[in-house]
Amino acid sequence: MLIGELPLPAGAWFPWHEHPVHQLIWSARGVAAVTVQDAHWVLPPTRALWLPAGVWHRTGTIGQAELRGIYADPDRCPVGWPEPRLVTVRPLLRELLEYLSTGELGAQPRERAEAVAFDLLEPLEVTTITVPMPVDPRARDVAAEVLADPADHRGLAELGRVVGAGERTLARAFVRDCRMTFGTWRTQVRLRAALPLLAAGLPMATVAHRVGYATASAFVAAFHRAVGVPPGAYFSATVSAKKAATSPPANGRR
Repeated sequence: MLIGELPLPAGAWFPWHEHPVHQLIWSARGVAAVTVQDAHWVLPPTRALWLPAGVWHRTGTIGQAELRGIYADPDRCPVGWPEPRLVTVRPLLRELLEYLSTGELGAQPRERAEAVAFDLLEPLEVTTITVPMPVDPRARDVAAEVLADPADHRGLAELGRVVGAGERTLARAFVRDCRMTFGTWRTQVRLRAALPLLAAGLPMATVAHRVGYATASAFVAAFHRAVGVPPGAYFSATVSAKKAATSPPANGRR
């Protein structure tokens, strides 16, 4: 495991790229963001993202952040997740990652610390928020309107008058191109827009209003239904005792 430190200003993004090794993307301070195809993750210090080798992605920051690029040789790594996984960073794992980044460790102490760190990679079982873009040009224009203002309450009929297409035509385009209804697609847009606000610690009612929900309870219900956990648990450093007891370690051992 190799760890590189990289302080970045707010809004900085690397171009799309891939690595021949596995990567754990984590921000020791501030909030990072990662995009893989249509999927998007926001990572405060309580969360990291496991990326298998060869996954095309780009990494950036929501605010000023201090990224840790943590890399592992696939031939020596006990973690074999084939797809990106959101990981809970508890205090012990955080301390280990900081310890491994000192650069002053001998080979044997480093190997021992790495073994413990790999055992502590605890995946958070959530549904990834994805926002695929439609191919149909009129549907893309509608998508651009919603992306510019996720709180926009106009329906497809009203948006269709703006882009010059009928409601049914647009509805079919979203189902065909995005594999989801327009209503589901807009929910995904709103939830993705909510992630950096939640990571910044804004009150739930404020987040709900900014992304188009009349009440905090309506937003919490929509988030829980789509993602699998309530928004408070998505970024929390703790999970329920039942969850922790039933989640296997990263390497499959108990």
